[in-house]
Amino acid sequence: MNGKRIAVLMAAAGLMAALTACGGSAAKETDSSAKSTEASAAESESAAADGELTFTYLRDDSTTSFDLHQEITENNAFAIDKVFEPLVMFDADGNIYDYLAESHEISEDGTVYTFKLRDGLKFNDGTDVTSEDVKFSIERHLEIGGPLPIEADIKSIETPDDKTVVITLGTAYTPFISELANFSNGIIPKDLEGKSEEEFFKAPIGTGPFVVDEWDPSGDLSFVKNEYYWQDSAPTVDKLIYKVVDDDNQSINQLKTGEVDAVEDLSFAAAEEVANGDGTKVITQNSWNVDEVFFNTLDEHFADVHVRRALAMAIDREALNASQTHGFGVTANSVLPAAIRYHDFDAVKALEFNVDAAKEELKKSAFPDGFDTTISISSGSNIRLQEAQIIQAAGKSIGINIEIDQKEIAAFREAFKGFNFSIMINSATADYPDANSIFAFQVDPEGFSKCYWTSYVNDEAIELLHEGQTVADGDERQEVYTKLQQLLADEVPYIPLYYPENVVGVRDNVEGLEILPNGSAVFNKVTKN
Repeated sequence: MNGKRIAVLMAAAGLMAALTACGGSAAKETDSSAKSTEASAAESESAAADGELTFTYLRDDSTTSFDLHQEITENNAFAIDKVFEPLVMFDADGNIYDYLAESHEISEDGTVYTFKLRDGLKFNDGTDVTSEDVKFSIERHLEIGGPLPIEADIKSIETPDDKTVVITLGTAYTPFISELANFSNGIIPKDLEGKSEEEFFKAPIGTGPFVVDEWDPSGDLSFVKNEYYWQDSAPTVDKLIYKVVDDDNQSINQLKTGEVDAVEDLSFAAAEEVANGDGTKVITQNSWNVDEVFFNTLDEHFADVHVRRALAMAIDREALNASQTHGFGVTANSVLPAAIRYHDFDAVKALEFNVDAAKEELKKSAFPDGFDTTISISSGSNIRLQEAQIIQAAGKSIGINIEIDQKEIAAFREAFKGFNFSIMINSATADYPDANSIFAFQVDPEGFSKCYWTSYVNDEAIELLHEGQTVADGDERQEVYTKLQQLLADEVPYIPLYYPENVVGVRDNVEGLEILPNGSAVFNKVTKN
């Protein structure tokens, strides 16, 4: 959801707000959500009585849309991927493997991709999946573009038979096979089975393990098991409930009392308590996420590279990571998450913490005496507030006065997407296991987000981005991406703070819950003992 956690990326997204993802708010639980809680509890009791398994997963934001070609934030991405599935998929280590496709072949020159579909694939309404559905899905994505567009130069999509799809590119595009594993490349029925887009995406039809049951776009979401699912003995869960609570303290209390089975994006401060709690435990997974400070370069202060560098040098990122992640994070040196291939801890050097050097750097800027500005965060998250306070103190140490602007999550998203911020703290999450998933979103000023809403433009960075998309995997591609990482570390349109682990709190009777590196949970083999 680069992308929350636009999460996928903006994804923490990650932990608070990723590009598959954006974070939570401090709004109080409404009467309607309280009623939803009571209803969920009643449903759980009924299901248990019938021998069915109901699993309640607590999240900090509602699912607002199932249109896989129009969405990017994790609140939507991690619901979409329960209904729609791609031709290929990635595992916890980022390896690509065949999924709806039984097999695939790539021509020697990297321009022709041939996929063979599995036998017996059906959509959740019982209709067969054919190659024409794949062709329609990809062509719709190409037409819409959306926040996670297909970047490959697709010249043709052919369907020689019901089980075969042949995609021909104009030029080789190295990330293509990984890109196809993204949730936005899930397969939908041809022509939406004759329905309007509004009608179809209110009750979406896909091949995934779950079917939308009840859905409140401003509240909870429930799924039921897809009876036509192609994987044997999956899913084990009969009913999956996404319950929305956007307050850290309430989330932990509901996990402790057993009102919910698991909590997505568990706060680091609570992780140790949950790990050692009575009846609770944690699941951790390396993530494709990086938490960052973002500069709006349309603001004259942050168009100045010396200002950005000065603030970067004023922040003790090692201390920030230690105090905020409680051992569940690693100090970042690059915008590329450490779990993604071509990240380089040894070669890429971030600006070092040095207040005196930061003051000297600020003197080189157009604002040597400092200035007043604001830092925007989503409300309801203690960690975001604490991070903002640390950055506020760092700014003060060199003469930059920073006011903290907290906004409810929807308003926060609206503000940064409208470039109505000066500095913000957010997360970026790779949506698929290729470095391009991050760089295309954070380096391309012509892309959907205009360099993740920073409007940063650097011709050398753009050239390296495009080179990395065409060079074959190997040492040469490593060299390209190391250069790009170092350029961004020197220019600091973003200050990468830390690489967090994905941390999910669960009841100790839960087994089989898998967390992927992008932060999405897989419920296919979940049991409760």
